[in-house]
Amino acid sequence: MHDNPTSTWITTPITGSILRGALDLERTERGVLPHRLPAKARAQSADGQLSMVESQPSGVRLVFRTAATAVELDVLPTKTVYRGAQTLPGNDYDLLVDGRLAGRATAPGGNLVTIDMATGGVSTEAGPVGTVRFTELAAGVKDVEIWLPYREKTELVELRTDAPVEPVPDRGRRVWLHHGSSISHGSNAESSTTTWPALSAATAGVELVNLGLGGSALLDPFTARALRDTPADLISVKIGINLVNADLMRLRAFGPAVHGFLDTIRDGHPSTPLLVISPILCPIHEDTPGPGAPVFEDGRVRFRATGDPAERAAGKLTLTAIREELARITAQRAADDPNLHHLDGLELYGEADFAERPLPDALHPDAATHRRIAERFAGRVFAPGGPFAAVL
Repeated sequence: MHDNPTSTWITTPITGSILRGALDLERTERGVLPHRLPAKARAQSADGQLSMVESQPSGVRLVFRTAATAVELDVLPTKTVYRGAQTLPGNDYDLLVDGRLAGRATAPGGNLVTIDMATGGVSTEAGPVGTVRFTELAAGVKDVEIWLPYREKTELVELRTDAPVEPVPDRGRRVWLHHGSSISHGSNAESSTTTWPALSAATAGVELVNLGLGGSALLDPFTARALRDTPADLISVKIGINLVNADLMRLRAFGPAVHGFLDTIRDGHPSTPLLVISPILCPIHEDTPGPGAPVFEDGRVRFRATGDPAERAAGKLTLTAIREELARITAQRAADDPNLHHLDGLELYGEADFAERPLPDALHPDAATHRRIAERFAGRVFAPGGPFAAVL
């Protein structure tokens, strides 16, 4: 797999000492598979969507210090495509050197999973291990990060460099633990370093643990326990859109479920700054309940809401109802919890933004809008006076 005869390659074991952003490392026949939910949580759900997205390593990165000028990473990717839909981004490996983007590559080979969104059918084609290469790195000791693709399940097989590798010493940065839906996961961002949480984290100089789970931010108790048990200095949860487009619960269940979710987080983080974020604008679900459904036209997929607005009277959830309820719940709880905060998602992306940059598939923002959301989030949340402002 490595064919550079001029280099004396050094193989470094891939362990938690050089891997960030994963909550669990599963040993496999070939190497290790990063997971963004712990094994106990994974055992409590038989949902194939959750299983897929938690093993897609959004925000997971190899981080090490080295004088190497060449790096090779053997991986077994599992690439997912949707029959009849457009090709989606999120398959790149981003190389950062001393915090700056220095390269971008994709992995050849790998398994291919094809999902038919119209029928729910899934087919899998096995493929080989591939090698991601970065060469001609600047000489001298430097901090290197390889951010894994947010859309590809990635089994890490072997890391090789032409100089020794060591873990990066603790820089004293705060750890930001974030949970949300596919937009937090990365949908339509260029790559894992350009999702809105990754961009916000880079601006603020914090270490990101991204538990954005596409289609799966559903107030699951096992996710709350994962948040509870993960060390963090800052925590945010973005709640709403998946509950509507999955048509998962009614208003009667939603309020107590939010309270229970927050209670569980507080069991492990009683005084950590905790931010509750409501949904950004999504016109198809503002006042129309789910479920959401894909529509295929001219080789592209768009989404539509299939519920009836009249069903709101029976407690069916819409984004408008969820924003109102989250504002009420956080205001109620903040009376006894001064470190609990609320952010209206419309401040990140609202009607004026939609008029300028509509959601391409009616559900997810484009890459440029990820950058806009990141700028606004950092400016409201991490800036002086914000709930995550650094304490001097």
